[in-house]
Amino acid sequence: MFSSDPDIPEGDGEQQALEEKKGNSLSRRRPSEPDTSDSSVKTTTPWHSLESEEILRKLATSSRGLDPEEAAIRLQEYGKNTLPARKPPGIVEIVLHQFKSPLIYILLIAGIISVLLDDLRDAGFIFLVVIINAVIGTIQEWKAEQSASQLQTILKIMSRARRGGAEIKISAEEIVPGDIVLLESGSRIPADLRILRATNLTIDESLLTGESAAVQKVVGILKEDTPVSDRYNMAYAGSTVITGRGCGIVTATGSRTEVGMIARAVTETVSAKPPLLIRMEDFAQKIGILVIAASGVMSAVALSQGTAPIEVFFLAVALVVSAIPEGLPVGVTVALSIASTRMAKRNVIVRTLSAVESLGSCTTIATDKTGTLTVNQQTARMVLLPPGDYFEVSGEGYTSAGDVKQKNGGSPDAEDMEKLRKLALAATICNEGTLFKEGEKWTHHGDAIDVAFLALAFKLGINPEDVRKELKVVAEVPFESERMYAAVYYQEDKSGPIRVAVKGAMEAVLPYCTNMNVSEGTVPIDPVALNRELNSLMEKGYRALVVAEGSVSGKVGEESELESVKPELTFLGITGFMDPLRPDVNEAVQTCKKAGIDVIMITGDHPKTALAIASELGIAHSKEEMITGREIEELGDPELPTFIATLEQARVFARVTPVQKMQIVDALVRRGHYVAVTGDGVNDAPALRRANIGVAMGSGTDVAKDTSSMIVTDDTFSSIVAGVEEGRIAYDNIRKVTLLLISTGLAEVILFILALFAGLSIPLLAVQLLWLNLVTNGIQGVALAFESGEPGVMGRKPRKPEEGIFNDLMVKETLISGVTIGIIAFAAWAWLLGEGYEENGARNLLLLLMVLFENFHVFNCRSEYRSAFKVPIRNNYFLVIGVVMMQGLHIFAMQIPFMQELLSISPVSFDSWFRFFIIAAIVIVVMEIFKKIRTARDKDITT
Repeated sequence: MFSSDPDIPEGDGEQQALEEKKGNSLSRRRPSEPDTSDSSVKTTTPWHSLESEEILRKLATSSRGLDPEEAAIRLQEYGKNTLPARKPPGIVEIVLHQFKSPLIYILLIAGIISVLLDDLRDAGFIFLVVIINAVIGTIQEWKAEQSASQLQTILKIMSRARRGGAEIKISAEEIVPGDIVLLESGSRIPADLRILRATNLTIDESLLTGESAAVQKVVGILKEDTPVSDRYNMAYAGSTVITGRGCGIVTATGSRTEVGMIARAVTETVSAKPPLLIRMEDFAQKIGILVIAASGVMSAVALSQGTAPIEVFFLAVALVVSAIPEGLPVGVTVALSIASTRMAKRNVIVRTLSAVESLGSCTTIATDKTGTLTVNQQTARMVLLPPGDYFEVSGEGYTSAGDVKQKNGGSPDAEDMEKLRKLALAATICNEGTLFKEGEKWTHHGDAIDVAFLALAFKLGINPEDVRKELKVVAEVPFESERMYAAVYYQEDKSGPIRVAVKGAMEAVLPYCTNMNVSEGTVPIDPVALNRELNSLMEKGYRALVVAEGSVSGKVGEESELESVKPELTFLGITGFMDPLRPDVNEAVQTCKKAGIDVIMITGDHPKTALAIASELGIAHSKEEMITGREIEELGDPELPTFIATLEQARVFARVTPVQKMQIVDALVRRGHYVAVTGDGVNDAPALRRANIGVAMGSGTDVAKDTSSMIVTDDTFSSIVAGVEEGRIAYDNIRKVTLLLISTGLAEVILFILALFAGLSIPLLAVQLLWLNLVTNGIQGVALAFESGEPGVMGRKPRKPEEGIFNDLMVKETLISGVTIGIIAFAAWAWLLGEGYEENGARNLLLLLMVLFENFHVFNCRSEYRSAFKVPIRNNYFLVIGVVMMQGLHIFAMQIPFMQELLSISPVSFDSWFRFFIIAAIVIVVMEIFKKIRTARDKDITT
C-alpha cells in the first residue's frame, strides 16, 4: 500500500527554513524554547495545538532535518535522549544497609561494652553474630539486584531520521529536538513527536496510557487542553508503531518526554515503609527498654546485697547477653532469604529482603488490567450472525487453538458454519496483519484486531496465506479513525468481477448494506435489530466490528472509498473482541478473597471494558463500584476526607492518569491499608513507588522494574498470589524464630532473677550464655526459617496493620514456655547447690539442662497452632539434623580440654544426661497441654 517514504508536505515553513539556510547557517539559530541546559526543565509548548509551519519555526528546523553540525550542538546542549534512572546500589551501600536495625545497634553496644571490660571472648562472639547477619543479607540483596539488572536488558534502539536532506540510521540516544524521525510498522518511538504525516499509522501507547487498543494517528491541530491520551497528532517515546508509516518532528527528548516526566516523578516519591521494618523497630525498642529496666533492677538488688560494683557490672552484661536475642537478626534475614529463593522458583524476584514479608502483609492488591489480568492480546470471543444468532469463540491470544461453538455449547450446523467461514474469509481479505506458525511458535505482525481476525480464520479452518495467493487485490482503503472502516477491492480471477470486503464500525458500514443472510435466505437489512445487538455486546465490554462484502459495478481507483463506488453490501455479521483474561487469574483472585485480600483494578482503559473484566473476575458487580479519572478529578483536593473516602469505596478505576493512580494508592495507604501495586508500564511507576510494595511485570518497562520492590518474571497474576503465600510463610517463620529466641531468653532472665533474689551465685557465666545461644538458638533458630508453610496459610485474614509481631498468642506462648524453663532450671540450680555441688560442677550440669530444654522447645516452636507431634518431620529435616548435631557438639565440647577450660565444663555420665533429658521434656508436655486447651476453646467459640 505504501510506495514511498512519507515526507513533510511542502509549505511556507520549509521554504522559510531553506531560505534561512542559504543565508545564515541554520546551526546558528536556536530554538525559541527556554534554556534547556538543565534537563529537568519541562517545556510547556502545546505542540499538539500548533500549525506545522510554526513548529518548524520554533524548533529552527525544516523538512530536510537538522544539519549534522547543528545536531551535534543540540546533543551537547540537551544531553543524550535517555530516561532518568536510579543508580543501582553499590556493594558498600548494600553492606551498610544490613546494619540499619535497632537490634544490631543493641548488639554493637553490648560488644563495645565487652571490649571496654576487656572481655574479648564475649565481644568477639557478638561481633561474629553481627558479621554473619551482614554477610547473609549482603549476598541476598546483591543477588537480587543482579537478577533485576539482568531483566532490564539495555537495548540499543536505532531510529530512522532525516538530517541535511539525507536519511540516516542513528541511535535513539542521539536524537535531539528538531530532528525529523521516520516511522514504520514495528519501529519504536525514540522521543516525543508531533506527527507531520501519517498513512494508516496506528501506535500502541499502552505503556503510557494503559489503553490496550492501538491509537490511530492523524495530522491536524487539536485544542490546547486536549489530554495526553487523546492527542492523536502526537507520538510518545517508548510506544510502538503497529501499522502504517509516517514521520514527525521531535519536540522533546529524555526527561522532558511524557515518559521522562513520569520517571522523574518516581525518583521524588517517598516509598511507604515496609511493615516488617515497622514491626521489628517497635519490637526492638520494647526489648531494649525491658533489658535496661531488668538490668537496672538486678543491679540495684545486687548492690543492696553488698555485691562489688565491678561484679554487678559483669552481672548486668551477662543479663544483657542472655536477654538480647542476638540470633534474631540472623534468623529474620535467613527466613527472608529462604522465602526470596522460594519466590524466585515461583517466578518472583525480590530486590530487597523486607519486601518478602511486605507482600505477605498486604491487605489490598491494586492491579493493572492490561498485561496483568489479561494477556494483552485482542481475541475474537463472540460472533453474531444476523438476525441474532450468537456463537462463542474459545482460545486466547494469537494462535489457532480454540473453536467456534453455539451459545449453548453445540457445534454450528453446516449452514451456520458456511456463514461463519464467509465472515472470516472477508475479514481475512480486508486485513493488513500476518499470523503464521514457525516450528512450535506463533508469530504475528500488524494491528491487534487484524491479527485477531486471522486467528479466528484459523479456528474456522481458513489459512490466510492460501486465501491471499488466490486473489488479485485491485485497491485498498486503509482504516482511519475519521473513516472508521477499511476495505479491499479484489478479483477472484483476472477476468472476474470486482468484489469488496469491508470491516469497521457499525455506523460506518451499515449505510452501505442493503441485505443480510439469515436462515430463510437473503433478506433486507434490519438496522434497528442489528444496532440493538451491537449495543448489547458493547455493554458487556466487547469491542465490536462488523464485516460485510459485496460486488462493485463502477470503476475502482487506487484508493476508492465506499462513498465514491457506492457498492451494495451484504451484512455478514458482528465480531466481538476482548483482551482475554489469563487462564489462571480467576482462581488467583478467588484465593486472594479467601485470604482476606481486597483486589481492585486501576487502569487507563475504557470504563465498559474495565467493568466487564472486573465483573467476570468478581472484583466488582455494578457500575456504582466503578469511578473514572474524570470523576476523580471532580472530587477536588486529594487531601479532602471525602476524596479519600470515595476512592476507598470504589473497586474499579478506569481512564485514570498516572498521577491519579498514585493518588488512589496514596489514599489507601493513608487509610491504613498495606497496598501491593502491580503494573508493567511507565504509567504505573509513580504508584509502584508510593505503595508499600511495588510488583512489576518482567516484560514491562525498565522504569516500572527499576521502581518496584519485586519483579514477576512470567507476568502472571497467580505468581503474585504465590508471592503473597511465600510472604505469609516467611512471616510465620520469623514469628517461630522470635518465639524460640525470646522465650529462651526470658527463661534465662527468670533463672538469673530468681537466683539473685534467693541469694545464690550467678547460675551461668557470660561465656556459657553465649555458648548456650550458639548451640541452641544459633542453629535451631536458623533451622526454623526453613519450615514449610502450614495448612491454611492462605485461609487466614491479613494481620491488622497496627498488630505488632508479639500478638496475644505469642505473648501467652512466650510466657508459658519461658516461665516453665526458667523455674525448673532455677529449681535444678538450687537443688545442685544444696546437694553440695561446687559452683563450676553445678554450672556444668545446669548448662547441659538448658541445652536440652532449648533443643526440646524448638519443636514446640514449629507451629503456634498445631501439636508438635502433628508437624511432619519431613517438612524440615534440617531442623532435626541441626538439633542432633548441636547436642552432639555440646557433648563433644565437654570432652575437649580447651573447651573445658574456656567454658568451665566437664564430661557427665549417661545416667546424668538421661535424667536431665527427661526433665527437659517437661516443656513439651506443658506446651502440648496449652495448645490442646486453646484448640478446644476456639472450637467452643466457633460453635
